[in-house]
Amino acid sequence: QVQLVESGGGLVQAGGSLRLSCVASGSIFSIRTMDWYRQAPGKQRELVAGITSGGVTNYAASVKERFTISRDNAKNTVYLQMNSLKPEDTGVYYCNTRGRFYSGSGYLADFDSWGQGTQVTVSS
Repeated sequence: QVQLVESGGGLVQAGGSLRLSCVASGSIFSIRTMDWYRQAPGKQRELVAGITSGGVTNYAASVKERFTISRDNAKNTVYLQMNSLKPEDTGVYYCNTRGRFYSGSGYLADFDSWGQGTQVTVSS
């Protein structure tokens, strides 16, 4: 299977910046999409940004022009650079990746993996 480890969360004042990282490991054959989601207290999890293997990106309207998603395919890593942070950006940020991995039988199988989440808190 594929495991994800996120890092980079923390406490920052409004207007500040943070950079999140998510590293995928395991018997990976290929990764198609790498996405960042977030969940604020009392709210549903929402997609923040995503990037395909070809580098095509998409962003939630609320973070456009402030957040930048990128990936290093050689390192199976996705980043989220967050600038001009606002208190409403507070939440647990989760990494999600989808692709194919080498199964125990030697065949390729699809995976859809989530990280454990990293807390981002923006104070006003």
